[in-house]
Amino acid sequence: MRTYTHQVTFGSSRVRKRFIRWQDGEADREWMCLTLLDEQAPGLAPRPLERTVENGAPVIVMERIQGTPLGIVPLTDAQNSELGASLRRLYDVPLWAIRETGLEERRLGPTSLEEHVRRALKQETSLSSCLDPGLVDAAVELSRCFLGNASGPSDVSLPVLGIADLNPANVLWDGSTCRLVDFEDGGRTRPGFELADHLEHIAVRPRQIYDADLLCRAVKLADIEQREFLAYRKLWAMFWLHALLPGNGAFLRNTRGSTESQAHYVLDLLANDSRDE
Repeated sequence: MRTYTHQVTFGSSRVRKRFIRWQDGEADREWMCLTLLDEQAPGLAPRPLERTVENGAPVIVMERIQGTPLGIVPLTDAQNSELGASLRRLYDVPLWAIRETGLEERRLGPTSLEEHVRRALKQETSLSSCLDPGLVDAAVELSRCFLGNASGPSDVSLPVLGIADLNPANVLWDGSTCRLVDFEDGGRTRPGFELADHLEHIAVRPRQIYDADLLCRAVKLADIEQREFLAYRKLWAMFWLHALLPGNGAFLRNTRGSTESQAHYVLDLLANDSRDE
């Protein structure tokens, strides 16, 4: 899980986002994504207004758009459908237009996530502060085994634009439409990979905020994208298992037992994968 990256100040018609850290290109990605969407999918995201530097820190000023951030309760059927329609608009941005901006792959994208998770889970971590160290260790070991046998993505083309972080707080609902904010991790990606990320997010999955079936139908995933979606869900689940291990920020920020809940989930997910082979 990421550390705090920015400060946001709200005005009556503008939002000012000052970046605390930007070494991974956060400000550049956000500005390019917002500029592109203003041209290709107006109204889907805030309109970029100004880009400045304050005491060495990048600042982006954007339009304040209408809507209330989605909360901690599951979305209604209408909200799931509208969110899917908004994501479809995002994925329908022409590839030529994305290329013209110079946008590269999103942070932790399809070409890098598997190796990132593999390296992370190879690190030895003391599990003594877990409620059930044995359970967590079993999930980590099975994940290592799974990743050791994985062959990596067979197709790593990056044909669409993605937001990356679809924490419910980044979805604004105005009663009829979903709009998207926070593109600092956004960039080129694949639809199945994005949906897997969104649905496995630790702020989403345990409370079943999004309805996977409704969202996938609304996004209109092709058959190959649906298969990728199912495969990438396992990878994102293991990503969050590592994030919830002792010593990582998510372990401290989430309630006691979150690590064990994720361990149970990963064990079930990978066990089902073995039965399906």
